Amino acid sequence: MSSPERASEARASGTTILVLSVDEADRLAHSLPAALAQPGARVVVVDNACTDETASLCEELGVELVRLEERRSYAEAVNAGLAATAVPLGLAAVPGDVLLLNADCVLAPGFLEAATRALSRDGIGSVAPRLVRATGMTPEDRLHVLDTAGMRIDRRRKNGLVGHGDREDRYGARAPAFGGDGACVLYRRSTLDACGLGAEVLDEDMALWASDADLAWRAQLLGWECVYEPDALAWHVRFYSPTTRASLPEEHRRRQFTNRLLMLVKNETAAGLACDAPWILGYELLALGHVLLRERHLLRGYADAVRLLPAALRRRRLVQARRVRGRRPPFGLTPPR
Repeated sequence: MSSPERASEARASGTTILVLSVDEADRLAHSLPAALAQPGARVVVVDNACTDETASLCEELGVELVRLEERRSYAEAVNAGLAATAVPLGLAAVPGDVLLLNADCVLAPGFLEAATRALSRDGIGSVAPRLVRATGMTPEDRLHVLDTAGMRIDRRRKNGLVGHGDREDRYGARAPAFGGDGACVLYRRSTLDACGLGAEVLDEDMALWASDADLAWRAQLLGWECVYEPDALAWHVRFYSPTTRASLPEEHRRRQFTNRLLMLVKNETAAGLACDAPWILGYELLALGHVLLRERHLLRGYADAVRLLPAALRRRRLVQARRVRGRRPPFGLTPPR
């Protein structure tokens, strides 16, 4: 297929690249040109009450801007961006795809072509790309180390990154995955619409941590599959990974702890619990022991989960009413190395 034909196909898909900025104009200066270079993409930046040059940079590059007057959480800001881009001004709603992209992620040439090709298969609701680690936004900052080949949730219901820290040439084949990391993941718009709970796609009570894993789990319950596509390549500057957890402020670690419990409350099924109860309960006991012996500040995470429980149960009723009966999400699934 020629380049003009590929560009025409991408335009027909109606792909929106949605980028969130929280005073990240310095990063957008590198990530936006790479996004704009993807044939046929509509690039939109959510300006999360930025005080830097985000707005002027977008104007200079001709990028659409969704301006939020007050700073919101990651989940709230992304939801606002999704709502604002669902119906372009003066047009009817456009079906298509949405690439959720962090400002610290730079797309390689041909990224969107490879990702949309993988998404075109029946039953695929999202595509997890190959993310390679970088220490900064320029080509000189790129490492030969894998950031992630998708997301997994194991039988303990603990979410993590596939292949994090492995060689970049590993995980070279397209394969099923549990979900894509929120830094860079392509979704069908219809999948996001199906996963919406009222006005929410991402759970706003979760704010940030694991909201991407929660969405991936919900999509699996509703019958949508995810595929890992190694030819969709991007470089990512990750400020948090399992190896840097100890450096996170206590508030963030507590939020991570709470959000994993909220995911369980909303998404777990009786059949799943019956199948994996030894792994789930065993891990929860070990987690409690760790809290009591090593990180007692996480005890507040249990209290936060209890405080948010009524809202989580309301969301659970919506999720469980829609899920595909008999479908078991692929806990522990990892693309082959």
